[in-house]
Amino acid sequence: MSEHFKRLKRELKFKGAIIDFYQDTMEIDENHTATWDFINHKGAAAVVPVTKEGKILMVRQYRNALDRYTLEIPAGALDTVDEPGIECASRELEEETGYKSNNLEWLITLRTTVAFCNEKIEVFVARDLIPSHQHLDEDEFIDLKEYTLDELKEKIFSGEIEDSKTVSALMAYAVKFHQ
Repeated sequence: MSEHFKRLKRELKFKGAIIDFYQDTMEIDENHTATWDFINHKGAAAVVPVTKEGKILMVRQYRNALDRYTLEIPAGALDTVDEPGIECASRELEEETGYKSNNLEWLITLRTTVAFCNEKIEVFVARDLIPSHQHLDEDEFIDLKEYTLDELKEKIFSGEIEDSKTVSALMAYAVKFHQ
């Protein structure tokens, strides 16, 4: 197994609104080089909103990459790379669900696709939800639904929920708070 990796060059191929795409030229064991794709992402935060009754608020929205609707926990990109995840999670909670919370607790940190992307998502649990109102982005169309944890686990194991942050967050929540 190689122990020596050295980046010789990083070339920006595309600068997007959410991601920047690079090609890296890597030296491996001083014997050969390889070209690897790298996607730079500024980071994101997500939240598991739990109602007084113990149900979890979920957002149903259309995802262009999959060309279908998905069921996910509320989440969004950081405004800046140094924005604290808890601030982003709090903002996304209100924007997408119409609820606020002064009781956010860190749950888990995820790296979504480590083979080619540095995206990091901090996930929080929100309790003591306070009704407010949604502030959806211009291109967001979200239906808000609430489910029991058992209903959501069933949706995960049936394949209805495939989003990695949602699966990871819900399973971490189940292990941490329901064993």
